[in-house]
Amino acid sequence: MSSRKAEPREYHGAAGGFGSLQGIARIELKERAGPGAAETLYRQNKPEGHMCTSCAWAKPPNPHLAEFCENGAKATLWDLTSERCTPEWISRHTVTELRERSGYELEMRGRLTEPMRYDAGTDRYVRASWDEAFAAIGAELHRLDPKSVTFYASGKAALEPSYLYAVFARAYGHNNLPDSSNMCHETTSVGLKKVVGSPVGTCTLQDLDHCDAIFYLGQNPGTNSPRLLRPLMQAAKRGCKIITFNPLREKGLLEFIDPQDPVAMLTQKPTKMSHMYMQVKPGGDIAALMGVIKRVLEIDDEAKEKGLARTLDDAFLAEHTHGFDALRHTVENTGWDAIEANSGIARADLERAGDVYAGAKNVIGIYGMGLTQHVHGSQAIGMLVNLLLLNGNIGRQGAGCTPIRGHSNVQGQRTVGITEKTKLAPVEKYRELLDLETPEEDGHTTVEFLEALLDGSNKGFIGLGGNLAQAVPDHERVHRAWGEMELTVHIATKLNKTHLMPGKSSWILPCLVRAEEDMQASGRQTVTMEDSFSHIYGSIGKRKPASEQLKSETAIVAGLAKATLAHRETRNPKLAWDEWTGDYARIRDLIAHTFPDEFHDMNGRMNQPGGFYRGNGAHDRIWKTDSGKAEFTDPTVLNACGIGEADGRFHLVTVRSNDQFNTTVYGHSDRLRGLEGTRMMVMINPDDMERHGLADGDLVTLIGDAEDDMERTVRGLKVTPYRLPDGCLAGYFPELNPLVPLWYHDKLSKTPASKGIPVRIVKE
Repeated sequence: MSSRKAEPREYHGAAGGFGSLQGIARIELKERAGPGAAETLYRQNKPEGHMCTSCAWAKPPNPHLAEFCENGAKATLWDLTSERCTPEWISRHTVTELRERSGYELEMRGRLTEPMRYDAGTDRYVRASWDEAFAAIGAELHRLDPKSVTFYASGKAALEPSYLYAVFARAYGHNNLPDSSNMCHETTSVGLKKVVGSPVGTCTLQDLDHCDAIFYLGQNPGTNSPRLLRPLMQAAKRGCKIITFNPLREKGLLEFIDPQDPVAMLTQKPTKMSHMYMQVKPGGDIAALMGVIKRVLEIDDEAKEKGLARTLDDAFLAEHTHGFDALRHTVENTGWDAIEANSGIARADLERAGDVYAGAKNVIGIYGMGLTQHVHGSQAIGMLVNLLLLNGNIGRQGAGCTPIRGHSNVQGQRTVGITEKTKLAPVEKYRELLDLETPEEDGHTTVEFLEALLDGSNKGFIGLGGNLAQAVPDHERVHRAWGEMELTVHIATKLNKTHLMPGKSSWILPCLVRAEEDMQASGRQTVTMEDSFSHIYGSIGKRKPASEQLKSETAIVAGLAKATLAHRETRNPKLAWDEWTGDYARIRDLIAHTFPDEFHDMNGRMNQPGGFYRGNGAHDRIWKTDSGKAEFTDPTVLNACGIGEADGRFHLVTVRSNDQFNTTVYGHSDRLRGLEGTRMMVMINPDDMERHGLADGDLVTLIGDAEDDMERTVRGLKVTPYRLPDGCLAGYFPELNPLVPLWYHDKLSKTPASKGIPVRIVKE
């Protein structure tokens, strides 16, 4: 091995700029989306256009010429590919053969065109008709105990099919309705609701125009939500100070060139984004925020002694909060040595961050899965809220808490009834409007579904989109059990790895994408979705469907429900599946009657520019908590990882690449990190490489170090030098999911703790 220390990889450009345009062009050349692609992108995220199927960022009332980002364009072009994955092609291969292909190769085959069923005798998927599929699936669901079946939703389906999906599940007889938020932001739904009474963020898009400081934790906008970069850039330009905490130095939070700014593009002069950038240890955000709060309290105490303007808002604390004294006691009795050791950040830097908070009038906290995907992620969210509450930075203009959601309608699905928790379902409205008596028992989360899968009690699975088997932890155990189910049904647009783990009866039902025209009995249909700021938008597709055999998600859900419930001796005439399919406005009327405070006049408001706001109690300082006030929380740990440090142990952070959205991989370029060509790599800092006798390009195995009896390994990973905190590794999701134990999840939400996985590294 060379005695010279390896140089860490990095991207020497800025986020955005020509690199973003080249990334879009590369996918267009690959997918050949054809004539009309430019028009489709031009209409994306605008009134009377279709809403992006990528992230859940807001659609402004006054859109730019191009209201899409690099990843949003990639998602749309990926959907509109000219390639077709036909039954003829699929049936030429056994499922066993197809399973050897990567997820990227499978999706590159293009759009699914017709329904297919699995033939176990030949180990192949074969062509089927819709009537055959609905009848067979309905009969199988009737045969199974409803409580042994899971209805999963990926987060992309619009409000209309989501509402019907929840009704179908409860009419069938269960509340097993996990969705993709269980895998990412369920910690927000539980943790944020506990402290401010709202399961979603408290800000609106306009608040970003009025903040003086942003504390930004555990989220990478350059890759995961690039349309956020422009408002962040505008905030930075007007003097707002962005304080970033993230184990990785992400380009989108360092510098950005707006592709829609001709001067910036010509000069290639980027805007500096973060005022401070601190590479916190995995799970170290609790300690880091403790240090910031400690400094803020010191500043306030000094001001109080000198009779100067205070940092703390005593009137707000007295009227609107509960539990501050317990937090103050813990902060004052926690030493700086412990804070520095658990956060990996120097005291001086945390004090500087505290100075920024104390000097700002309005502060917004923005966070992503770097906070939520930890064993103590709920406590990390609580600490961020603690900081914001000190000066009343929730419930006023320019201030609040903003989780960045992933899938485009994952928040909306929960809003309209996709939840495993009975207390969150509109049970009384179901009874009043639909004569529907719903099951009283809670259903299961995604983790609980997997536990039931492993013990053999879960017999059936319907997936409304997604690639769940790849997204979950503990691949080896879960994948072995997946094919033992009696029934697996996949509503999908492209072939993926989960489809290749068929149950004894297995079906693939191809659906329209959001940009495609959805024609039903009453004409072209509009669907709706909710963004991260609780705004609702209409979306209408105008592209010709990839196949005449495709059905909408709404039509598929209604077809399954009708076929399943037809086996009941007593029919419910208020479950009007055909009428709902024929005219989605009737579903929206039903949503409006089910949730009148939030969705009144839904049909009349859904196409207004900027969407309509369904409201948020915490935004108006209405605290729907047990105490009726915003709750300070007293942390019990300083690091959110569930397993501490030990000699030779690393904590692994799983990340997405610049060429990826969740489990969908568009290519093998991670441009914004300077990484190309492979996803089978592990990022490690040069000092740790030297300590472990590793060289750039060495092949290593990662071994799970979760202190249980299970062996978890991923082999063949290429060592890649990268700027990371000591003891931290990074690698790609979902390739490294086999290292996550199923039981290793947030204490309250059961969200897998994929941002601090204990592992050891062994040279091959």
